[in-house]
Amino acid sequence: MLSPRFGNSYVISVISIVLILGSVAESRVVSSKIESFDYPAINCRKHSAVLTDFGAVGDGKTSNTKAFNAAISKLSQYANDGGAQLIVPPGKWLTGSFNLTSHFTLFLQKDAVILGSQDESEWPQLPVLPSYGRGRDAPGGRFSSLIFGTHLTDVIITGNNGTIDGQGSYWWGKFKKKQMKLTRPYMIEIMYSDQIQISNLTLINSPSWFVHPIYSSNIIVQGLTILAPVTSPNTDGIDPDSCSNVKIEDNFIVSGDDCIAIKSGWDEYGIKVGMPTQHVIIRRLTCISPDSATIALGSEMSGGIQDVRAEDITAISTESAVRIKSAVGRGGFVRDIFVKGMNLNTMKYVFWMTGAYGQHADEGFDPKALPNVTNINYSNIIAKNVTFAGKLEGISNDPYTGICVSNTNIEMAANKKKLPWNCTDVSGVTSSDVTPQPCALLPQKGKFECAYPSDKLAIDKVQFKTCNFKSSNLF
Repeated sequence: MLSPRFGNSYVISVISIVLILGSVAESRVVSSKIESFDYPAINCRKHSAVLTDFGAVGDGKTSNTKAFNAAISKLSQYANDGGAQLIVPPGKWLTGSFNLTSHFTLFLQKDAVILGSQDESEWPQLPVLPSYGRGRDAPGGRFSSLIFGTHLTDVIITGNNGTIDGQGSYWWGKFKKKQMKLTRPYMIEIMYSDQIQISNLTLINSPSWFVHPIYSSNIIVQGLTILAPVTSPNTDGIDPDSCSNVKIEDNFIVSGDDCIAIKSGWDEYGIKVGMPTQHVIIRRLTCISPDSATIALGSEMSGGIQDVRAEDITAISTESAVRIKSAVGRGGFVRDIFVKGMNLNTMKYVFWMTGAYGQHADEGFDPKALPNVTNINYSNIIAKNVTFAGKLEGISNDPYTGICVSNTNIEMAANKKKLPWNCTDVSGVTSSDVTPQPCALLPQKGKFECAYPSDKLAIDKVQFKTCNFKSSNLF
């Protein structure tokens, strides 16, 4: 059984190993010749270039922002001629924010490290997101993400486990001192786009959220190792936001915030934009986040969240498993949520829902805008060393309904609370194989299995192709 102390030590050890590996990569000599290689992707490219073709220097000190932008500008010319791929070779490539293009692949080789600049002049400013109405850190605008794209089709960020290091400590320090006048940059943000693949990379130390697809569709996020200190602020791992048809699988995340947070806008702004996040599959996720959730739904969910499927989930030394966060004024809905197969060790909460997550964009929210939370299903759960089995709190005149729990065994910790379940303003049922015995608002109704869809989402049917890089394809 893992203790919280063991869990935090484990996190520190993982991050230390990554930093050591990064130092080793820095010391290696960069070869001028790149051998041919294959990789899996949703689409392959006809043309290729290497970052060094554009004057980039991989010493970890020279700014390569102009080189990245020049490379992508050149390669954008091939969008209608089979597309293009930019190879980032071994080395440490310091850069500010840069924008991707359509029918494009950014490929990080093994021992390639993209470093986020700590010079704010290299981060363009963007207006606030329409569904948020303000920045998350400050009312004004926001910095562009390290890797950004908008209105794109068919964009891939992948590699042979290359690394993107946001060097977030600079930004965390300013945030903690309340010195941010704009919202911190995310690591990767893709907006208003279709066909997105982010895969087979190590992402560390983002200034804020790591991966943020928004207003987009047909998204695959796969095979990422995401690492940030567990004390780092707002370092969510993967945040699909007002997105449809999303597959998130085979990811390992250590975070100072939610490992995955599903969102769809904030209060009256999210209601106005009205773009739900829907048709999401999450599988084979491992999460460590002592102060946050494995999977969070909300709290910005005013455009709605529906048809989310999570299976084969592991959490260690994490505050909660699947958490629903909403509030009066959010509006929107969280419905048709299906969770099957969670293995949890050292948790504060297994089941946690709240209708009192009171952060608001501004005073303009509608107090009559109440969230609709219904049809929430959990099955096949094993949890050990748990403080609270469940804390389920709806809203007094807006109860959360249709909660179902089956085949669940929760072993309480030595410091367990006298009442393992705390339930108000909720309704639902549990099967007879749920232990400890649930609260009265979730009565046990014999042996049954909570619902889980049998159909396959369209995004789950997408097959990767075997793509390749050949030096003969360099222009």
